[in-house]
Amino acid sequence: MNEINANDLLSQIRTLGRDLQPTQAPAQAPAQAPASNFGDMLKTTLNAVNDAQQQATELKIGFETGTTDKSLAEVMIASQKANLSFRAVTEVRNKLVSAYQDIMNMPV
Repeated sequence: MNEINANDLLSQIRTLGRDLQPTQAPAQAPAQAPASNFGDMLKTTLNAVNDAQQQATELKIGFETGTTDKSLAEVMIASQKANLSFRAVTEVRNKLVSAYQDIMNMPV
């Protein structure tokens, strides 16, 4: 099994989070400053993953019903991006749970 470096994983998640940011900012939300702590970064990343999954679902439905002008390749790429980002977040969650369990099992 491959060893995962936590710093590399976090930098990849940050990059993924920046890549998954919506191309259009919502009209009512002002531009936000970069996340200042881990909780904010995690929340931003989870929101970006959720947005990617919703966009992929909308593209799939639009393609199936014929209401979009997107090609099958574009739909599949969006779907794979959403899948990959979800798997990355799941791996981070697994590492966090593992680290928590390790800390809780340490003798005091």
